Amino acid sequence: MPNITSPKIDKYAAEHTSALPPLLDELVKATDDKFPDRSMMLCGQVEGQFLRMLVSMSGAKRVLEIGTFTGFSGLMMASGLPEGGEVITLELDPEHAAFARTFFARSEHGKKIKLIEGPALESLKSLSGPFDFAFIDANKDSYPDYYEATVPLMASGGLIAIDNALREGKVLKPKGLPSRRTAELNDKITKDDRVEHVMLTVRDGVMLARKK
Repeated sequence: MPNITSPKIDKYAAEHTSALPPLLDELVKATDDKFPDRSMMLCGQVEGQFLRMLVSMSGAKRVLEIGTFTGFSGLMMASGLPEGGEVITLELDPEHAAFARTFFARSEHGKKIKLIEGPALESLKSLSGPFDFAFIDANKDSYPDYYEATVPLMASGGLIAIDNALREGKVLKPKGLPSRRTAELNDKITKDDRVEHVMLTVRDGVMLARKK
């Protein structure tokens, strides 16, 4: 799992964060078994609880997620929504989508989640706002494009959380395309007068941008 803090600090943070419910623990283990080379893509216990708390504290009713993977973050955010709340989550990979759906079906919060398969930028064109909360955690090469497509869909005061905003520190001297595009988005948000923002060193970095 990517991180920008020491493993000891990560372990300490996890030990002092609310435990995951059994189904989410099972999802993490099943992801490790099914997708061992991709399991680091899960946002994990600490960030998952952070997202859940943000959704709950903000009073969000509609959530947009770009990048479902195996459904962990979607279920965490759905659990922070009131009855009647909705998560719309976008996923390109059919195998990831099928896996996520099996866990959505078993969760009491799964009824709040609508999964749309296909290229996210195309799916975003079909959506109508407003959304109260958005979580972007998908192909880093398209990060600036996802952001630009998301901002118009957000309610005034809506919060956008962008994962892997520090790329294990690679944004300081970005070389590969994912790191360059992530750094480009960070710079874009810093100059964007549509939002107020804060960069957090949670896990691999989370950029929070609140629409004015």
